[in-house]
Amino acid sequence: MLLREAIGSGLREVRTARRRTLRDISRAARVSLGYLSEVERGRKEPSSELLAAICEALGISVPDLLTTVAADMATATARRDDVLVPIGQRHAELRLAGRPGSVVAAPASSGGPVASAA
Repeated sequence: MLLREAIGSGLREVRTARRRTLRDISRAARVSLGYLSEVERGRKEPSSELLAAICEALGISVPDLLTTVAADMATATARRDDVLVPIGQRHAELRLAGRPGSVVAAPASSGGPVASAA
């Protein structure tokens, strides 16, 4: 997860929890509706000034938003680390799985062995 995606998600969560519209927040923060939408979707990374204006329009502080975002990213990273397989290991498994009659054990978190057609 990228920081801009986490910030955008955090902003959207706050906005929707407070039942505010994109249009309402864009006017209050003096930012275009399209740009705010891009920020919320994680496609644009807001400057610190813009982030402060959006947070003010939402009635939250930048530190509170960033604290929440940091916690969300830590949780997402912990979940992702449970599933990741080192690139070299995964490539070796794919090469071996392509050989007739071979069965290669996949990582425990992925749900079982990878087998190729014989």
